[in-house]
Amino acid sequence: MEILTHTFKHGLLITVFVFVMMLLVDYCNVLTKGRMSQLVKGGLFRQYLISSFLGSTPGCLGAFLNVTFYLQGLISFGALAGGMIATSGDEAFVMLALFPKTALLLFGILFVTGIVSAVIIDKVVKIFNITTCSECSLSGIHLQEDCRCLNGREVIAHIRKISFARFLLFFLLAGTVVTFIAGILGPQVWNWKRVTFISLVLIACFVVLTVPDHYLEDHIWEHIIKRHLLRVFLWSFGTLLLVDIGLQFWNLEAFVKAHMFWVLLIAVLVAIVPESGPHLIFVMMFTHGIVPFSVLLANSIVQDGHGMLPLLSYTVKDSILIKLVNLVIGATVGIVLYTLGF
Repeated sequence: MEILTHTFKHGLLITVFVFVMMLLVDYCNVLTKGRMSQLVKGGLFRQYLISSFLGSTPGCLGAFLNVTFYLQGLISFGALAGGMIATSGDEAFVMLALFPKTALLLFGILFVTGIVSAVIIDKVVKIFNITTCSECSLSGIHLQEDCRCLNGREVIAHIRKISFARFLLFFLLAGTVVTFIAGILGPQVWNWKRVTFISLVLIACFVVLTVPDHYLEDHIWEHIIKRHLLRVFLWSFGTLLLVDIGLQFWNLEAFVKAHMFWVLLIAVLVAIVPESGPHLIFVMMFTHGIVPFSVLLANSIVQDGHGMLPLLSYTVKDSILIKLVNLVIGATVGIVLYTLGF
């Protein structure tokens, strides 16, 4: 029962964050009449820089944002894959605490590897004509119309004649803020993560109250909620539950320790798991000098924390392709560096 409760809360937290980020990206894109899209989309190299930078920042937030950009059609498949390569999940915070200088070096290497890999991946996709998912069909809807999202008179009218959909969304978002403040969801202590979550949900509350009815119905309700939200939660909850059961009853960490001869291969294979947790064993082994830097780097290249979960809910094919590409790159880099004595 404890596993179910923990997994449900974790899956719900991921779903809320993904929903808020999708809402804010779409809102800013419509409010600026697509100018934000051009800022990110401007050129492939710009996409590679932005996605790899977001990925190399500690935690999974950058990876979630990259997935949102990809589903909106703002970045290429290679840029998303490069961003996932640069992502090292929540383990980044532990590494910064245990060995900050080496951690910063690792993040820098991941950033550069992400950019280089993104360039190569997009070229391979083009050469072999590999089909990846297109942007959501509703992502650009109404860009030609005047959003009038910040019109004071219309905002007052929205509140006076509030629709059921608007009331329900605002009620759920406001309730989420309360759970964050009470520590029911998210971090149990006040830190930057807790403040960030609360701030983002409050902004989402503002968006829900101020957007026109057509935007609320077409973009938020029909598109984000009906087409994405349930799948995001089910994939997140199901995957996290499977991993938690595996860690508790199958003793995955002990298995890794017992096969140290194959530690590099195991580090790469374990990194396939879309979870921040199993990878900590390699961080701790590196801290105690049990494994070399090459093992830690290979694991960090392939793993992306929870970053892959939202993409799984939208396209399993692209998720598998990214994991396979990252697996090859991570194993190659790890073996080369290990051979060189790193």
